[in-house]
Amino acid sequence: MMKILFYMIFMIPLCFLKKMFWMVQMFLLMLMFIFMNLSVNLINFNLSYMYSCDFISFGLILLSIWICSLMIMSSENLLKVSYYVNFFLLNIMILLILLFLTFSVMNLFMFYLFFEGSLIPTLLLIIGWGYQPERVQAGMYLMFYTLFASLPLLMGLFYIYMEMSSMMFYFLKFFNMNFILLYISMVLAFLVKMPMYFVHLWLPKAHVEAPVSGSMILAGIMLKLGGYGLLRVLVFLQEVNLKLNYIWIVVSLLGGFYISLKCFCQVDIKSLIAYSSVAHMSIVISGIMIMNYWGYFGSYIMMIGHGLCSSGMFCLANINYERLHSRSLYINKGMMNFMPSMSLWWFLLMSSNMSAPPSLNLLGEISLINSLMSWSYLSMLMLMLISFFSAGYSLYLYSFTQHGKIFQGVYSFYCGVSREYLLLLLHWLPLNLMILKIEYLMI
Repeated sequence: MMKILFYMIFMIPLCFLKKMFWMVQMFLLMLMFIFMNLSVNLINFNLSYMYSCDFISFGLILLSIWICSLMIMSSENLLKVSYYVNFFLLNIMILLILLFLTFSVMNLFMFYLFFEGSLIPTLLLIIGWGYQPERVQAGMYLMFYTLFASLPLLMGLFYIYMEMSSMMFYFLKFFNMNFILLYISMVLAFLVKMPMYFVHLWLPKAHVEAPVSGSMILAGIMLKLGGYGLLRVLVFLQEVNLKLNYIWIVVSLLGGFYISLKCFCQVDIKSLIAYSSVAHMSIVISGIMIMNYWGYFGSYIMMIGHGLCSSGMFCLANINYERLHSRSLYINKGMMNFMPSMSLWWFLLMSSNMSAPPSLNLLGEISLINSLMSWSYLSMLMLMLISFFSAGYSLYLYSFTQHGKIFQGVYSFYCGVSREYLLLLLHWLPLNLMILKIEYLMI
């Protein structure tokens, strides 16, 4: 683990050199293969009580490195106009190091520190490289929603340290704390980060104003931090969670259904994709809160699958935006006439978004439906509606963008380039081929 961290820190000076844009991406991909090579035998990962890696951390660290390398590939526009490219690369590297540390530390306070620290590079991405003046307001929403819920979490951590004199995940799992106020303070920050319905308003704003790299890291990794935190803290809050979990499950399922309907009302492509993320994460929250194996496994697989799928969808939205300079569905019409090959990638990623085989989303959704059905048969109604409408808004987005008359105000256009096709392939391949090697993700 320390070797991987050393490689990442070594790459920071490279960000300041000229003509290193693609080289940094190559280094990141090499780093990922080194990490996979080291992790063939996961027993070797228990190096210390501070830095460790289990199956949950392993998949999310791989996802972080993968998404960060694809963020660089998707942001070639910055290189064309020379818009603070070195600072952009530095920002991504610092963000990757913080994410790596978040997923690999075994101390609850260190996890909190890096969990909150990863917010700063994301905020800089939105405010520094966003498209519109409203990005400052979106950044404020992101900051205040997250920090408002994080202060009770900090207070909860101090209370745990006073009681237990330790914050190591290894030791905390032997204790069971039946204290409702502590439970709410520990869980709320992660529910805001997921985000759960009622505390989700920061997400569409942040996505709409963020550049493509900001949207990719938000959808791909940042939402997963909340799920990872829940998987870790619910281990020592089991008894009180089993009494109160129905609140979160009911709110999430009803909210997921309502958000699915709201997706049909969107005319902004990025906003629609952001709301679809909220609908997917609502099922993930429900699966984690039930606390059985199916729920944990399904939530974890769904987080990995959704990270790849939604990141690829934001790349597709950006490819259209770079040509038409609009995110409106009324302007992004008839794209099949301009880019028939890109239409195939729209279809492949939309089908993965609606959990069609052989995507990871399918396996995650089947496991989550199993776990929710074992908890209560009444949840079947909401699950049917959410699954049906998720297919509905995916088809709605595909048909609106690909079919119809071409917008008459388009004066110039260029077709897809090989970099864009490679970028989409690198999203789609792991999303659909990892199901063949699912034993690597069995938690």
